[in-house]
Amino acid sequence: MAAPHGDDGPSVPPFVILSLGVVAISTGAIFVRLAEAPSLVTAAYRVGLASALLAPVACFRRRRELAALSRRDLGLAMLAGFFLALHFATWIASLDYTSVANSVVLVNTNPIWVALLGPLLTQDRLHRRTLGCILLSVVGAFVIGWGDFATGGKALYGDALALAGSICAAFYLLIGRNLRARVSLLAYIFLCYGSAAVFLWMAVLALQMAYTGFSPVTWAAFGGMAVFSQLVGHSSYNWSLKWLRTSTVAISLLGEPIGASILAWILFGEALTATKFVGGGLILTAIYLIAREELRQTT
Repeated sequence: MAAPHGDDGPSVPPFVILSLGVVAISTGAIFVRLAEAPSLVTAAYRVGLASALLAPVACFRRRRELAALSRRDLGLAMLAGFFLALHFATWIASLDYTSVANSVVLVNTNPIWVALLGPLLTQDRLHRRTLGCILLSVVGAFVIGWGDFATGGKALYGDALALAGSICAAFYLLIGRNLRARVSLLAYIFLCYGSAAVFLWMAVLALQMAYTGFSPVTWAAFGGMAVFSQLVGHSSYNWSLKWLRTSTVAISLLGEPIGASILAWILFGEALTATKFVGGGLILTAIYLIAREELRQTT
């Protein structure tokens, strides 16, 4: 099924917005490493601060739309928020046990889960060319982290957490794809991020975790995650869900290992190995091919 379009289509090419989202979301793992706080608290601040910034704008500009939403749509938005909360809780926790390369690669295997779950949960059809691009991009992601994959112990536990985060992200994308066909971006992300924040802060308070007394660097990292990684990064993907297939958006998420590797090289001195260059090339090739296929099917 082609992605839904308004009468005039998007004012900005969707792949331009997706590219911006890739750059912004690539900062997420860097900010997490800079934040010296429990993973659950870090996740709660990420979506909590983003929701606080969105609240006055959403309530002013989308008050009527929010009030008119059906119970079903409200429930779906909260369900998307629930899976977003699980995604952040598991993925951010994984960075305490495994490497940035492992975590970012595994959490971005969601195209596999989108491909498997999409036909069951949405009306998207998985074309053979799209499946080929998914496989190529996943191979590229694994090549990037090939030399750093864990073999056991705590690192293996971290890998499992990142993989769980990927599955949750797939549900989050698929539910969002359904809602974005009829709900504005601002209303959707306010409800989704807000409900995710509620779930995460409930967990933080229930577990009696410390959520104050952090260093200035940690507070700055919280703010960076909320503004760049969440409001710019995730919102770019959510905007794109109205115009592109879920599998297309999911594949674009695989640009994150490239961006994260470059940022880790600049900030932490992590080597850009040959495998990262090869894997990055495969991912970029897959993104180009899926973009061309998307344009072919919608023109």
